[in-house]
Amino acid sequence: MKIVKFIICVFLICQSRSFAQSGFPTLGKIIRNDPQLDALIAPDAKLEVLASGFTWAEGPVWIKEGGYLLFSDVPQNTVFKWNAKEGLTSFLKPSGFTGVGTYGDEPGSNGLTLNRQGHLVSAEHGDRRISVMPLSGVGKRTVADNYQGKRFNSPNDVVQHSSGAYYFTDPPYGMPKKHEDPTREIDWFGVYRAGTDGKVTLLTKDMTRPNGLAFSPDEKILYVAQSDPDKAIIMAFPVQADGSVGQGKVFFDATSMVKQGLPGLPDGLKVDSNGNVWSSGPGGILVFSPAGKLLGRIETGEATANCGWGDDGSTLYITADMYLCRIKTKAKGAGW
Repeated sequence: MKIVKFIICVFLICQSRSFAQSGFPTLGKIIRNDPQLDALIAPDAKLEVLASGFTWAEGPVWIKEGGYLLFSDVPQNTVFKWNAKEGLTSFLKPSGFTGVGTYGDEPGSNGLTLNRQGHLVSAEHGDRRISVMPLSGVGKRTVADNYQGKRFNSPNDVVQHSSGAYYFTDPPYGMPKKHEDPTREIDWFGVYRAGTDGKVTLLTKDMTRPNGLAFSPDEKILYVAQSDPDKAIIMAFPVQADGSVGQGKVFFDATSMVKQGLPGLPDGLKVDSNGNVWSSGPGGILVFSPAGKLLGRIETGEATANCGWGDDGSTLYITADMYLCRIKTKAKGAGW
């Protein structure tokens, strides 16, 4: 598999010479299920490949102050940096496991976000925690690493509420033996909230494989993706005044798309300023209206992990297996 990826990487580099306008090769295509997608993605929009050769790219987050992108390669235990001027460089290693020896096949950081202070917040597999670190690299501080004294499984993705609280998911993907790992201390795979007072609250333990999460623009809804091939869904939870969540409902069920053989599962997701949801899922990045209607998808041809807004807020950066990609949209990321 690594030899195949290397060959593909070389092919893409060679092919990039024929794209004089952008200097980058392109990948995939746009599938339009509804005319409403035309207001979000132009007919001539292209998915550009910025870099490739990664083992499993994840968690893209744009740094406005510096004009660059950070993203995880989970198996490589590394956070990479990309910008148009310098290209690809290593930003942080180790990124999610600082112990001795090896720790499974996915030890590194996964989901990344910036908090209100502009610090990098990481969901760390190997160290089994949510951490925060100034971009100057002064050092990390642990936000949360346990629930009622029991260590998390492998925190996967994290987002911050305007109150300052962090919301995050805790599936088993980063553990050496996944859900059967003998070091598991928690019986379920939960969605949690870490308050500004340091208290960790369990929001729900009813999801089999909670993964990516994001708030609606008004923060009244918390979307949580579930990476379960037998129940590949995105849930929508009403956010209560105290920061907890109410009874969730299925926002979209992608299980039939999985059964059709489309690569990937519901994973990382983001929301634009008008409340449309852009989620990785079977077949690439799925684009939904606020009502949960599938408008179309950005087909990558690969299992797609995550996405994030960047540049002026209208560029969507996408991590798809070995690729780092971007596409220009007509939308604007929530909060831009």
